[in-house]
Amino acid sequence: MNIFDLAAGTAGPPPATAAMCSRKACRSEASWQLLWNNPKIHTPERRKIWLACGEHRGWLEDYLQTRGLWKETVVLPSDNEPGPAPDGQDG
Repeated sequence: MNIFDLAAGTAGPPPATAAMCSRKACRSEASWQLLWNNPKIHTPERRKIWLACGEHRGWLEDYLQTRGLWKETVVLPSDNEPGPAPDGQDG
């Protein structure tokens, strides 16, 4: 057997994983997208995404609002793919 035989059975997309809350140390499944933008470094139309579970949605919104970064909170689509941000999720 060679290394090419090992890869043959793994073709296709990776298995789907649940989207996790962005709150530090939280491993709960996310159900909300918090869209934000830092006007000091981002263009006005750019949206970054943090994901939130129901328990941490309020905390994360407050964190972003206090700093003037929060733009909108929307439901995470059922396919768990963040939608509106072209850059994906990061913080």
